[in-house]
Amino acid sequence: MHKIDAPSQLLERVYDAILDAICTGLLKAGERVTQEGLAAQLGVSRQPILQAIHLLKRQGFIEDSGRKGVEISAIDPARLVQLYQIRAALDGLAAREAAGIVARDGAGDLREAGDAHLATGQAAIASGSASELIAADMAFHQFIYQRSGNPMIADTTAIHWQHIRRAMGAHLQSDAGMPEQSWREHAGILDAVIAGQPDLAEQRARSHAERAAAMLVASLARQAEMDAAAQARSPRLSAQG
Repeated sequence: MHKIDAPSQLLERVYDAILDAICTGLLKAGERVTQEGLAAQLGVSRQPILQAIHLLKRQGFIEDSGRKGVEISAIDPARLVQLYQIRAALDGLAAREAAGIVARDGAGDLREAGDAHLATGQAAIASGSASELIAADMAFHQFIYQRSGNPMIADTTAIHWQHIRRAMGAHLQSDAGMPEQSWREHAGILDAVIAGQPDLAEQRARSHAERAAAMLVASLARQAEMDAAAQARSPRLSAQG
């Protein structure tokens, strides 16, 4: 994390910096954090740190640890499934509404703009960068939200996407495979929207979200098993040493 210079909207910038560190894995699940430590890293006073921590606790990114400390919350698979249930419904709605607009008013520049997002996704796959992949994925879905004509969809999903972003990062760091299938599904959603087929667009968007949820939960389960096995081996190695 970089130091934050003096501020016009200091709390927002502090909150964004801590949230970004959590979602990218710089601050890991179970890691204890202190107001003093975060204030020193960011070059700010303790007051905005305290306010940001309170907000992040309400949102499920930070939790109490012991009598006075706090730590980074673990990713909860059950909560992730619930978030994706909401996302699947809203993604389906966004795709349906976007396709309905096309059926009524025509596609306009939708193909050109959508293909630009798909090209960004392919470039991110080629780069192998988890941060670029996540940014491209989020941008594609935000694009469909914008084309739905309903700004409440993006507003409603904003905080959900931060939890999803964090889970996606954990998955990409633990799994070698790149998400070619996800981008094929993105292309399919875009094709249905451009064709002005609301039912098909909604079905593809919902199926995409549901498959992504299953993939992420399975990845988290595998990582938990690996961590448990490593912890089980650790005492034996210490005793042998």
